[in-house]
Amino acid sequence: MAKNTKITNPSENDDSVDFALEQTITTCQNCEKEHNIEFNFCPHCGQQTNDELTVGVLFYNTIANYFSFDARFFRSFIPLVFKPGILAKRFVNGKRLMYLHPAQMYLFISVVFFFMFSFKIREYNANFDKALQKGFEMEQSKDSINLRPLDSAAIAKITKPLSNENLMSGLSKEEQKAMDSILTVASNPDAIKNNFNFGYDTKKLDSLLAIDAPEKEQLQALGMEEGAGFLKKQFYRQLIKFHKNRGGGALQAFFDSVPISLFFLLPIFALLLKVFYWRRGRFAHHLVFGFYYFSFLFTAMSIILGINYIIEIPNWIDFLVLLSTFFYLVLAVKNYYEQGFFISFIKASMLTFVYMMLVAPMAVIIMLVLSFLLY
Repeated sequence: MAKNTKITNPSENDDSVDFALEQTITTCQNCEKEHNIEFNFCPHCGQQTNDELTVGVLFYNTIANYFSFDARFFRSFIPLVFKPGILAKRFVNGKRLMYLHPAQMYLFISVVFFFMFSFKIREYNANFDKALQKGFEMEQSKDSINLRPLDSAAIAKITKPLSNENLMSGLSKEEQKAMDSILTVASNPDAIKNNFNFGYDTKKLDSLLAIDAPEKEQLQALGMEEGAGFLKKQFYRQLIKFHKNRGGGALQAFFDSVPISLFFLLPIFALLLKVFYWRRGRFAHHLVFGFYYFSFLFTAMSIILGINYIIEIPNWIDFLVLLSTFFYLVLAVKNYYEQGFFISFIKASMLTFVYMMLVAPMAVIIMLVLSFLLY
């Protein structure tokens, strides 16, 4: 005789299965695909399963997305500072997920540095604007000073007591020349007119700007010739803008061009490395070294700025810190390119000389021109 068996209702069995599935399966809010609820992250898109939006999560995601500010940063920062060249060597050798990408490292540290430096820039910019404003005021007020030239009779009257008391004969040749120059200025006040000169008639340009004269007349007041080219005409247009603002913001425009210029100077540094180490890897390998080295430079300068904001340290300490960046470069190229200390020192010295004597001055000139044209 068959044993009694319990017959279950199929519909009830299906409901229990569905209920069990509902307890173990969830839907990702990002890609809308199902996955096991026990997963902390969606296996399809990588979003966190329970991603509750809080201020902390929002701040972390922002930093992580743009600067990869995670454990890799701290894992990369220590060897960057204390093991010159090792971090770049490990990255090139294939350990790339373990450490922060060199471009991201450079971007993050440079942003921190320029944020700290911006407070100093405001101070420099304010002082520079005041100096230019004073220069414009002196340039425009010099013609209003009533300097009447002395005639020969007045000069003779001044020099007579000196000659009677034999004072002039007792003066040295240099002192007599100085006295003669004073008397020359007294007889010809126009001799001092060019002490403050911007190269054009500021009052005439102000009058043209006040009546909203045509641009052509304003440009001619600055001394622009007929038939000037595009670049020259653009230069004079910027000069009019410079005059309107009394030079305000000129230094700020220069500092604004520095981060962009440095980003282009870095590949030039890598190109010089390629020249000095022709058979030591591809250009991309030298570029990795450049990113990490410039990151260290910004780190060192950020430390100097931070300490000076708290306490004013002597200039010789600042100099020693900057000098240490050169010896850091020597050790970095030694470890990265695996050459002896003496050869590394010679190549690092030559690299620094070429970069500072040729590349850096050219970069400053280019930055000055671009900042003025984009002012």
